[in-house]
Amino acid sequence: MIRIAVGEFKLGQKEKKALIDVIDSGRISEGKKTFEFEKAWADYIGTKYSIAVNSGTSALISGLTALKYKFGIKDGSKVITTPLTFIATINAILHSGLKPVFVDVDRDTLIITPQNIKRALDKESGASVILPVHLMGYPVDMEAINELAKKYNLLVMEDAAQAHGTIYKGRRVGSLSELAVFSFYIAHNIQAGEMGAITTNDYNIFKLLKKIKAHGRMCECNVCTRSLGICPPLDNYQGKEDFDPRFCHDMIGFNFKIMEFQAALGLTQLKKADQIFEIRNSNVKYLNERLSRLNNILQLPRYSKNISYLAYPIIIKDTKMISRLMLRRDLEKEGIETRPLFGCIPTQQPAYHFLKSQYKNKLPNAEYIGANGFYIGCHQYLTKEDLDFIVDTFLRILKKKE
Repeated sequence: MIRIAVGEFKLGQKEKKALIDVIDSGRISEGKKTFEFEKAWADYIGTKYSIAVNSGTSALISGLTALKYKFGIKDGSKVITTPLTFIATINAILHSGLKPVFVDVDRDTLIITPQNIKRALDKESGASVILPVHLMGYPVDMEAINELAKKYNLLVMEDAAQAHGTIYKGRRVGSLSELAVFSFYIAHNIQAGEMGAITTNDYNIFKLLKKIKAHGRMCECNVCTRSLGICPPLDNYQGKEDFDPRFCHDMIGFNFKIMEFQAALGLTQLKKADQIFEIRNSNVKYLNERLSRLNNILQLPRYSKNISYLAYPIIIKDTKMISRLMLRRDLEKEGIETRPLFGCIPTQQPAYHFLKSQYKNKLPNAEYIGANGFYIGCHQYLTKEDLDFIVDTFLRILKKKE
């Protein structure tokens, strides 16, 4: 039986060699491979700096914490964001001592719009940050959002966890704001199992993030050189009694460091980034063309050659003909893995039911997509046989419902 997973990761010879090289190096905690990945990722996205952390969620918390420290954002300040995202985005806002303010999304592209953000800003006071999410790879209109941020004196932080490589007006997402966050979770476009990163062009934010991810300690080097007898922070504190920057902390931080294994795997995938982008993009185009006859029943993903698709999102248009539950159940029986499209955070996620009454009937597009949207895989390991199987299965299932 054919099994079409939402995401796959295959360890080839290059991946296995990268892992063995880490073992043979004698160092598995953060070191040269981590620094190599950080530099390569910054170069790929088009920023001056990149900081690797142990997950996309850690990247979100680190980024928001850095903005709070640098710009003096107070606890309880508001973050304008989307209600349609993986819950980690919103959890990070709360864990950072901030308050999410949700605006509705566009029905076709699943992402928040500048118009909805402006309406919220005209009503809300106390906002400090706009946090757009490039959901499923779709780029948010960053030019318009940055203009709004400038007008209302706000900061912008991109959640690009699902959009590795997506192009917006000639630049990659993740290079279009004060800082941006990425996730290299196993089902994402660039994979490392578990890892995250923050990108920025601001040197002071970069320095803050290096501290935040490592307990707030006073080390500032990209790669520790103490084993070579070199320690610039220690040299700067000569004359002070028994100072060790590794165990002296000038801010309250976290332990978000990674292991060399993730960085090594990430580097192997980054070398294939353009190929991964092209295959996923081509798969979405092929599925759209073959499934176009179902346009009256299903909303297929909007196609663009500039989008790096995390997956293949589908929204049911004709809920009288078939429900999401029935369609997902039938697809799973045939061997096609599906996942619901996250759900509208304040009204459909139990953890945030304390916000449900506040947002009732105010986020109609997010609620509709949250109830009727789902996604399947479009990843680089799918063959033409797999794609044709997906198409034939959809057509067969929905023909029975007619």
